[in-house]
Amino acid sequence: MKNPAFIDESQKAKIDFGVALIGKLVEAREVKGIFQKELAEMAGLKQPAIARFESMKATPQIDTLFKVLCPLGYTIVIVPDDS
Repeated sequence: MKNPAFIDESQKAKIDFGVALIGKLVEAREVKGIFQKELAEMAGLKQPAIARFESMKATPQIDTLFKVLCPLGYTIVIVPDDS
């Protein structure tokens, strides 16, 4: 991933964002003591969908992301990039 011949900066930024986002989602779920199945029920999804997101085998659509984040007490905010 660090070799520029294989991945450009925008692709790296997208991957980094996805890893950070899913990491926060998992962290929020675990802090609340919620199992994947419980979160899925709260979000109106099936547990395998949550598992696919958390394992990064699937990328949630924005509306699905809101469904998952809401029961965890989170939302999405766009902020300026200070880099």
